[in-house]
Amino acid sequence: MTLTAPVSLRRQVPLTIDGQPVTVFEGATILDACSQQGVEVPTLCFLETLTPVNVCRICVVEVTGSRVLVPACSRKVEPGMEVQTASERVRTSRRMVLELLGSSVDLSLAGDDVQRWISEYGARPERHGRQATGDEGDAGSVDGVVRGSTRDTAHAGHHAAPSGDAALTVAQPVKRDNPQYVRDYSRCILCYKCVEACGVDAQNTFAIAVAGRGFDARISTEFAIDLPDSACVYCGNCIGVCPTGALMFVSEHDMRARGEWDESRQSVTRTVCPYCGVGCNLELHVQDNRIVKVMSPLDHDVTRGNLCVKGRFGFEFAQARDGGAS
Repeated sequence: MTLTAPVSLRRQVPLTIDGQPVTVFEGATILDACSQQGVEVPTLCFLETLTPVNVCRICVVEVTGSRVLVPACSRKVEPGMEVQTASERVRTSRRMVLELLGSSVDLSLAGDDVQRWISEYGARPERHGRQATGDEGDAGSVDGVVRGSTRDTAHAGHHAAPSGDAALTVAQPVKRDNPQYVRDYSRCILCYKCVEACGVDAQNTFAIAVAGRGFDARISTEFAIDLPDSACVYCGNCIGVCPTGALMFVSEHDMRARGEWDESRQSVTRTVCPYCGVGCNLELHVQDNRIVKVMSPLDHDVTRGNLCVKGRFGFEFAQARDGGAS
């Protein structure tokens, strides 16, 4: 059990951020200190309810005396620390990360912030070559498998050299094997958020993990079995933390495919889940007087963004017509 000292007894830590003196409580991260000062540090794999895993590397900052750039989301502040959040070295690193992600992953649903960062840091994913498609072999293939389009089916240890005129991508068909949500891994940036939510940070089901190495790394079930045969309990907490749309409600996916999804016409209503007495809070996303998806607020002490399968997906009864499912 970890005991945390009352705020009034915690030590104050002085440091400088971009030349400005800052004082924060001991135990705070560099990201906490930057947020306190209103200094934006971009993040993709960070979420306040999850354990930082330091994989996206877009939040890196420069600390005087450190040989390498450090992740702001997990590095704790130290007395006298000098932090640079926008040095040329930092900007170059962030630009490279955004370019590599943009050249291989579909970021179109990653949010306005990501598109703004690409512009702000001058990232040009197109300079790595046009994106290879699943119909061509110029991305390199092994045993007839195009490595640029089927990362999750690549054979471990088999690496074909790309031709150089097309960027390797993770484009692949959408996986639709259950009635609750779809998996579009062409949008997956391997941020580990779904893995952490499925694991010790929330559900403790451990149905998924990252398998493979390098470009062949991908989200996988145990022994790569089909999701319906895995330990997945369909709580949907992985959807709640996904930052790119790689995991999505079937309802949202189908509406987007039909061109009907319009967040400007949606309202969000917070209520309490009716299924049991725990008191989980729900955020009902409603469009055209119909619930289109259910999320949960991160700041609620009971749920912290997490739900069970009934709270997340059991909303169809509320809009059934004539006694039947709609």
